[in-house]
Amino acid sequence: MLQASLADGTAHRRSVFELFARRLPDGRRYGVVAGVNRLLDALEAFRFDEQTIAFLSDRGVVDQATCDWLATYKFSGDIAGYADGEIFFPGSPVLVVESTFAEAVLLETVFLSILNHDSAVASAASRMTWWAGGRPCIEMGSRRTHEGAAVASALAAYISGFAATSNLEAARRYGIPSTGTAAHSFTLLHDTERDAFVSQVDALGKGTTLLVDTYDLTEAVRTAIEVTGTELGAVRLDSGDLPSLAGQVREQLDALGATKTRIIVTSDLDEYQIAALAPASVDGYGVGTSLVTGSGHPTCGFVYKLVARADAEGNLKPVAKKSPDKISIGGRKYALRRRDKSGVAEAELVGVGEAPVDDGDDRMLLRTLVEGGKVVGRTTPDESRAHHLKVRDELPRSASQLSRGEPAIPTEYIGNVQARNPFAPRPRA
Repeated sequence: MLQASLADGTAHRRSVFELFARRLPDGRRYGVVAGVNRLLDALEAFRFDEQTIAFLSDRGVVDQATCDWLATYKFSGDIAGYADGEIFFPGSPVLVVESTFAEAVLLETVFLSILNHDSAVASAASRMTWWAGGRPCIEMGSRRTHEGAAVASALAAYISGFAATSNLEAARRYGIPSTGTAAHSFTLLHDTERDAFVSQVDALGKGTTLLVDTYDLTEAVRTAIEVTGTELGAVRLDSGDLPSLAGQVREQLDALGATKTRIIVTSDLDEYQIAALAPASVDGYGVGTSLVTGSGHPTCGFVYKLVARADAEGNLKPVAKKSPDKISIGGRKYALRRRDKSGVAEAELVGVGEAPVDDGDDRMLLRTLVEGGKVVGRTTPDESRAHHLKVRDELPRSASQLSRGEPAIPTEYIGNVQARNPFAPRPRA
């Protein structure tokens, strides 16, 4: 596309690309944006060095004129978007990229790769922390995904309310709180379970978390308290009927005087199991596989489409696809979260060609991220996390439901919209 447009002169036409999702995964009432700050880092580093240019030239991927253009590539346009931690719905203009066609089209894959992954993890994590209530969730999924994705997943989970991660690289890179527990292998290494507990407590102190389900659970809890007294920080359960076992362990700990010892549960948890554990005697959750794979939906289905471009006279003209089931709405978008007087979200209002009007209770969603090629819109992980927890509280309570249903609020369009809303809920058979 780049080579052809450079040759015919259209590469330098002013263009507007939009990144959005046509629908939410089945059963989801909202999505969560994550990866924006990683995207901005990637944009600043997006260059074609000599080795890359040589590869493209030697393989004949593009011609010499295109290689020469790529050698000087640096994005010089503007980008607006939803912040990390923001809620999105079908049709939400999560990212709006304004530049020349040549500059913007090259960014499609890197932008989609980052936002589709990170937002899928954040969307799953938000449902988990919502149902966990005030109980902390710990991200423990590094062994279940690519090593780079593991670090990104830890950040996305933290943005959506997870309290800590077991991934020390994520802790180092982003300042996320870190924590972890011993594995069954540590207990099996020692001659007795007591020896393992004594070793761990001697090394880490009585506030540590002891894994108590390697052998006999009741005996392990008794041994743990004999070793630590009533000052043991926590025990971890990793198997079995967790609600029942948690109740049994809580009774035993209380009877032994360890009333402040917490119970942490793991074992392939997801949002449904966390919801089921709400009445149980559980103090925290360790979540791995389901979290880093988006709890069954490892992508958000984001697409990156050209929605406007300059005509031969330089005037910006809306453009849109008409393909069946893949219709898009042309025109530069603006977005606003319509809220009632009590601050509860009512609709995702998307203006086509013009910004929706704030009636006094609403909130604009697009922030300036890049201006004239310069990154201006970074946020810290803690700022993104606080933003998410705040905007999630705007949603109607139905948004927390885990059953199949429509998005928590509808997406409505204003302005010059030529087609019906392609993101409206579809009637079910």
